[in-house]
Amino acid sequence: MNDSTFLYGAQVRANDIRQHYLRYGGNKDQRAERDAVIIIPGITSPAVTWGFVAERFGRQYDTYVLDVRGRGLSEASGALDYSLDAQAADLNAFASALGLSKYAFVGHSMGGRVAIRAASHHPIGLTRVVAVDPPVSGPGRRAYPANLAWYIDSIRMACKGISLEQMREFCPSWSDEQLRLRAQWLHTCDERAIVASFNAFQMDDIHADLPHIAVPLMLMSAERGDVIREEEVSEIRALVPSLHEKRVSNAGHMIPWDNEEGFYQAFGNFLGQALE
Repeated sequence: MNDSTFLYGAQVRANDIRQHYLRYGGNKDQRAERDAVIIIPGITSPAVTWGFVAERFGRQYDTYVLDVRGRGLSEASGALDYSLDAQAADLNAFASALGLSKYAFVGHSMGGRVAIRAASHHPIGLTRVVAVDPPVSGPGRRAYPANLAWYIDSIRMACKGISLEQMREFCPSWSDEQLRLRAQWLHTCDERAIVASFNAFQMDDIHADLPHIAVPLMLMSAERGDVIREEEVSEIRALVPSLHEKRVSNAGHMIPWDNEEGFYQAFGNFLGQALE
């Protein structure tokens, strides 16, 4: 018996570009009564690499995983705008193009910043936002604790054909299955998109967006990785007094890779029902 919740992959034209997505769960049983969930992955994570998370969400929610422009099977080119504003406009146009009436954003890392910027524009139908370990860097703030060369070197190797063992050097704690999937798909990340997004971590101020979000916001952070420190959580809480906050123990920045059950438990009832 196949218990997978995966339905299909598809493309839609939204914000004047081709956007590719994967759909899980669908409108079955009580899912139709709950908000849909749109998952926005991080800087070098095509949608397919979040499939294992979407499978779990799909048990209870109509779930969509987006290939952010310049990643996976979504549009990429040297002429494309890879700014945070463009990504946020993509996300809001995506939800509108699919005709979703009620939906939540769940964005990881860069995807969390995209979700925050998109939510600040008050898209119709948005009910909740979960930002998972988003970089809190920006003008006048400490730099994002990562090295751009780590991304670029691995992408260039993937474009030539990278082995599992070579990929392990970049992600030593990952399982063979996780490494194989990343090795298979990393070449679809356009280097221009990655450079633009990484530089935007230092230039875009998502803190200015936070007071303009009119729906409930959850900030999920990792115990390890130094992406979000306790004092930075306090600053965000001051900007969003109603903030829901959860710190996941025994996890680095790639939270569901490090502590998958802890990741699901951190949502609690925030999306309407706890993840089973």
